[in-house]
Amino acid sequence: MALQYVLLFGATGVSLPFAGLWFRSQGLSGAQIGALLAAPMLARIVTGPLLAVWADGFRARRTPIALLGVAMTLGYGGAGLVEGVAGWALCWFVGATAAAALIPLTDVLTLRLASRERFSFALPRGVGSAAFVVANVGMGALLLTETIDVVIVWLVLTALGVAVVAAFILPAEPVTDGPAPAAGLERFRGLGRLIADPVFMIAIFAIGAVQAAHAFLYGFSAILWKAQGISEAVTGQLWAFGVVVEIALMWLFEPWRRRAGIGPWSLLMVGSAASVLRWSLMAFAPPLWLLWPLQALHALTFAATFLAGLQIVERLSPRDSQTAAQTLSSVLSAGVLIGLATAAAGPLYDRYGAGGYWAMAIMAGAGLLAAVPLRRRLAGERGRYPL
Repeated sequence: MALQYVLLFGATGVSLPFAGLWFRSQGLSGAQIGALLAAPMLARIVTGPLLAVWADGFRARRTPIALLGVAMTLGYGGAGLVEGVAGWALCWFVGATAAAALIPLTDVLTLRLASRERFSFALPRGVGSAAFVVANVGMGALLLTETIDVVIVWLVLTALGVAVVAAFILPAEPVTDGPAPAAGLERFRGLGRLIADPVFMIAIFAIGAVQAAHAFLYGFSAILWKAQGISEAVTGQLWAFGVVVEIALMWLFEPWRRRAGIGPWSLLMVGSAASVLRWSLMAFAPPLWLLWPLQALHALTFAATFLAGLQIVERLSPRDSQTAAQTLSSVLSAGVLIGLATAAAGPLYDRYGAGGYWAMAIMAGAGLLAAVPLRRRLAGERGRYPL
């Protein structure tokens, strides 16, 4: 599982900070880049549930992961071969949609294996975060001497690796404990029951709003920092530093948190508050020395919120609907909300520059407010689970 995360986050460690630069080199405006990056995110409200239901129709969890790895390879490879906004948009949509779907499927597989084999989920996930760091720094260094097209080459190679590892190395974990997967209609009914649960939907909105507030950073931080005179190499180092602190939280703080009885609601509140602070300060286009501690807050704004979200979603969903539940959470946070935020980020960047971060601070604040009433529902589990 660690190897699979290395490949997945080796890809996102390049696409997140440097995709905007690649599209910029093709002559696209900020609004065009925002729309192109946002399209697969917004479409996840449809593609996410459909791919989750499709994936649960296989006998082994690794099969749809391998097929999505192939789709990711073809999509990103096509983006490097075609010309024109329409061709780039179509190919990027395929590659990014497949890449986004792979993460919750891999998370569910890892959660199942971690529970049975008694290892910490944060361990292989943290190895993936380490790969994200290496990709940030490595690509930043490569771009000092190579053309921006090396970004596409890297994405194609890592996507192909995902497909190969899934097909031949991942454990053949069954999708269901029964003799055969549930019928398609029943899988859709399970999805509908989750959507009809207002507390579950408030929970994934709170998690998703805080995660989606990273959109401006993901799409435009490299462009803004370059305008400030910060090189691509230092940009990669800044991203890497944030993820190093994220790994420390996963490997060191997370085991202590569980032993200390600090529950996911408390972790979500801390992550939400840190997000409001981080984006408010980023709106002032801070100098390089201040960017380092602000990047360190990534451990709270992303990692703490992510870990809290996984645990909250697991608690609030029936066992036979956990794949759908984690996918819905991913669809909202890494799909609809971040898609809307990314679409807005382009025009915000064109008009306000770093001031666009204020919109992200407002979004994080909405997530913080939505998280407050979740305590009452989770408190009903007191005695079984910590808050």
